[in-house]
Amino acid sequence: MSSQEVVSPFMKSSFSGGGSANECVEVAHTADGGRAVRDSKNPGGGLQFYAPEEWAAFLDGVKGGAFGG
Repeated sequence: MSSQEVVSPFMKSSFSGGGSANECVEVAHTADGGRAVRDSKNPGGGLQFYAPEEWAAFLDGVKGGAFGG
C-alpha cells in the first residue's frame, strides 16, 4: 500500500454549514495513517497529502488557537 492511498471516504466537517457560501475542505484517511485533503467545491482538482505527524501537528495548532479561530 502506498502512503498516498486513500482508504476512507472523504468527509466534510459538520461545522461547514450549508448554502452557497461554503468554502470547505474534505478530509480522508490514507494508508499510512495520514490524511488526504481536497477542496469540496472542486473534488477533482487534486489532493494534498499529510503524513501522520504533520496532521497531528496541525490538529495541535487548531486546538491551541494558533490559527486565530
